[in-house]
Amino acid sequence: MHHQKPETVDGTVTGRVTSKIHALVDGNGLHVRLALTPGEAYDNRLAAKLLSHLKSWSMLLADRGHDADWIRELAMKKGAWANIPSKSNRNDPICFSPFLYRARNRVERFFNRIKQCRRVATRYDKLADNYLTFVQLASIRLWLAACNESTPQDKSRKRPGARPPL
Repeated sequence: MHHQKPETVDGTVTGRVTSKIHALVDGNGLHVRLALTPGEAYDNRLAAKLLSHLKSWSMLLADRGHDADWIRELAMKKGAWANIPSKSNRNDPICFSPFLYRARNRVERFFNRIKQCRRVATRYDKLADNYLTFVQLASIRLWLAACNESTPQDKSRKRPGARPPL
């Protein structure tokens, strides 16, 4: 009987531990989908899986590694617009707005915030499933913090006689 060994973070059973976290993030910088690939994998390897939940009338902001015609076509089929800078080797020009692309910093801020969790940043886990689980837990913490910020404060906790903010 052959037992399959669990996949490590780098996608192999032995070797150097490297990995890439792929995330689909909403306009508030909160994750919608998460996935993990070996560090040597192409960036657009999981694009179809992540973009399966892309909503119509949304904008897809991605880096140059995701500049592929099939990704743009997939976004268009979903009713979204892909604003991705073109690679240097692209022959035909594409429509790209640097102004709209500035909003992509929300994705970078998402990665910065989940890496505040030491276990995510240092990648202690050797197994890919365990590492992805802790990435998801760090992401859930961001969702919970966002939910707590949006709920109104309990009026009994306010100081008596305090002025409302200007």
